[in-house]
Amino acid sequence: MLPSGHRMRRRHEFTLAVRRGYRAGRPHLVAHLLPGGNDQGNSLAGFIVSKAVGNSVVRNRVERRLRHLVRTKLDLLPPGSLLVVRANPLAAAAPSEELARDLDKALDKVLRQSAKGR
Repeated sequence: MLPSGHRMRRRHEFTLAVRRGYRAGRPHLVAHLLPGGNDQGNSLAGFIVSKAVGNSVVRNRVERRLRHLVRTKLDLLPPGSLLVVRANPLAAAAPSEELARDLDKALDKVLRQSAKGR
């Protein structure tokens, strides 16, 4: 479970990360990272799982799986960053190994982009 202090809850934080952050797309998900977008110091993570992914049972399962994967990656994020992970419809049927691989690649890409300052 993602610690409560690291969960993104405010709409403006989601909007800020998606509109101004660095983006990396993979077949199962898209990651948006905004370094320094949070003034509280904690890195925050939020998830977007639309109805295109499936019914409520499927969407909740996908979100739980993504939360579990992101929990282990919080240490990689710069302090105070905002991370939004948006699930694509393929995420519903994807094995956990593929979701983890896509998340790793997407995070690597957005972290490299943020380091370059693109």
